[in-house]
Amino acid sequence: MAIFFVARSAALVTWGSDVGLGKNLFLVGLADDEAEMAADLASQPCGAGDWLVVAKEDCVTADLDSLLNRLAIKEKQVDPTLYPRLRGRKGLFKVKLEHVENHILVKKALDGFEPRALKLKPLDYASYLIHNALK
Repeated sequence: MAIFFVARSAALVTWGSDVGLGKNLFLVGLADDEAEMAADLASQPCGAGDWLVVAKEDCVTADLDSLLNRLAIKEKQVDPTLYPRLRGRKGLFKVKLEHVENHILVKKALDGFEPRALKLKPLDYASYLIHNALK
């Protein structure tokens, strides 16, 4: 069974805010096991070496392209050919704050909780990406 993961890099977030992409940049990927996931992030994708796995989930699908296409319907995938720093790496997504807020508010409303003001954390963004990719 494959592992679908969402990672974040502080160096890439700083770079993204400098070039106009914003601070909500997340890298998604697919690995066969924990060791392959760690090796993938240790290879410094997108020119950053400080990647932290925010969330991960087991998935049945072993096709990264289909998962990326499913995510690209909801969120903007950063084009790796436009930014040389990305070194051709697919899977970097610019996530909109409004989309994550709406996702959480609707989910809470359907569960019967009253909506209130949210302060989003990276885990909220990661669970939103995992939900849209795998569900």
